[in-house]
Amino acid sequence: MKLRRLIPAVVFAFPVLCGAASKEIVELQRDVAQLQDQVRTLQSTLDTKLATLSTQVQQAAESSTRTATALAGLQGAIQEQLREQGKQVVGPVAGLSSKIDEMTTAFQQVQNGMADLTARLGKLEQQMNDLSNQVRTIGTPAAAPPSPGGGTALSPGASSVPPIDGGTLYTNADRDRLGGKKDLALQEYQQYVKYFGDGQLAPSAQFWIGYIYYNQGDYDDALKAFDEVLVQFSPNTKTPDAYLWKGMTLVKLGERTNGAKEFRQVIKLYPGSEASSKARAQLKQLGLSVSASHKR
Repeated sequence: MKLRRLIPAVVFAFPVLCGAASKEIVELQRDVAQLQDQVRTLQSTLDTKLATLSTQVQQAAESSTRTATALAGLQGAIQEQLREQGKQVVGPVAGLSSKIDEMTTAFQQVQNGMADLTARLGKLEQQMNDLSNQVRTIGTPAAAPPSPGGGTALSPGASSVPPIDGGTLYTNADRDRLGGKKDLALQEYQQYVKYFGDGQLAPSAQFWIGYIYYNQGDYDDALKAFDEVLVQFSPNTKTPDAYLWKGMTLVKLGERTNGAKEFRQVIKLYPGSEASSKARAQLKQLGLSVSASHKR
C-alpha cells in the first residue's frame, strides 16, 4: 500500500528534478563556451603580439647588420684615407729632415769658420803686441846690471824682450798646468801678464795665477790675483769665475760674510752662468740663502 502511494509522488517529482538539473548543465555549458572564447581570444592576441615582436626583432637585427656593414665601410675608408695622408706626409717630412740636416751641417761649418777666424785674429793681435813690444824694447835703454846682492824681478809693466811669442807662451802654460807642473805654469802665466798685459788672453792668465795660488794654499796671493782680474781688466769671460773664486778664497781666509757677498755678486751679474750655479752651491754649503736679507 505504501509503495503504491510513493510511486505517484515520484512520478510527479521527476520532471521537476530533471528540469533543475538541465538548467545547471546549460549554464555550465554556457560558462565553458565563454571560457573557450576567452582562451581563443587570448591565444589570438598572443599570436598577434608574438608576430609583431618577431617582426621588430628581425627588423632590429637587419638594422644592426646594416649599421655594422656601414661602420666597417667607414672604418675601411678612414684607414685608407690615413694611409694616403701618411704617404703624402712622409715625403715632405723626410725632405724637411734632410734640409734640417743640411742646415745643421752648414751652420757647423760656419761655426768652425768663425772659430778659425777668431783664432787667426787672436794670433794676429798677439803678433801685433809682440811687434809693439819689440819696437818699445828697441827704443828703451838697457837695464842696469843687478847689484852683487842680487837684483829684483822686473815689474809687470817693465819693458823687456819676451822670451817667446804670446800664443806659444800661453799654450805652454796651459799644458803645464793641466800636466801637473803648477810652479812652471805659474811662472809662464806671470810672464804672459808681464809681457802681454794688453793681449786678449791676459785676463785668463791672471785668473789662472790666482787659481794656482789657491790650490797651493797661498790664499793671500790668490786673493790679490783674483782682484787683479776684476780691477785691472774690463769684464771678460773670466770675470764670473774671478768673483766665484774670490769668494771661495775669502771663505778660506775666514771672511765668511765677504765671501758670501762675492757669491751673491756673481749670481746677480751673471745669473745664467756656470759660476752662478756654483756660487749658489757655495751659499747652500755655508747655510745661507741667495738673498742677503734672509741669512741664517
